[in-house]
Amino acid sequence: MNNGTVKFYNVSKGFGFIKDSKTSKEYFVHSTGLKENIRENDEVIFDLEQGKKGLNAVNVKLA
Repeated sequence: MNNGTVKFYNVSKGFGFIKDSKTSKEYFVHSTGLKENIRENDEVIFDLEQGKKGLNAVNVKLA
């Protein structure tokens, strides 16, 4: 599991980005990868999975 912060999340469009707290890399997150509802600036834990355009955050939960 990785730790990070929700940098951006658009509820109506169902996607956003999470910034990894260790590497500072940003990962795409889609509403289908959420275990709990998230908002901008929430601290979260997540797994990474290969998507069409790179690594995506999945199994996202509040920390």
